[in-house]
Amino acid sequence: SSRDWAAKGTNLLGVKVVLAESFERIHRSNLVGMGVVPLEFVDGQNRESLGLTGEEVFDLIGFSDALDSDFAGGKILTMKASEKTFPVKVRIDTPQEILYYRNGGILHYVLRQLLNG
Repeated sequence: SSRDWAAKGTNLLGVKVVLAESFERIHRSNLVGMGVVPLEFVDGQNRESLGLTGEEVFDLIGFSDALDSDFAGGKILTMKASEKTFPVKVRIDTPQEILYYRNGGILHYVLRQLLNG
């Protein structure tokens, strides 16, 4: 379906993270299923209020540690975009999605399960 391809295309282009004001429920889930991290702006912020142009170099601070702890410390992390820093919310919403993401997406997860059977 087109929803599937929206996430597949994102992954095939090498995109690792999508930062948006909000996500449609199925698209968010499909992104995680393709190994792409969906992030949302928080506190009413958006690209305009933060002055983001899309030319920035982004760094999601503390993501690996948060993922390793199953987000025990919460899902609000700090995004650094060139000289700006701002909070973002990680939208990997369920324990199953954490497993999918850790394995590179749902297909990789299922293949590993079959191989380790």
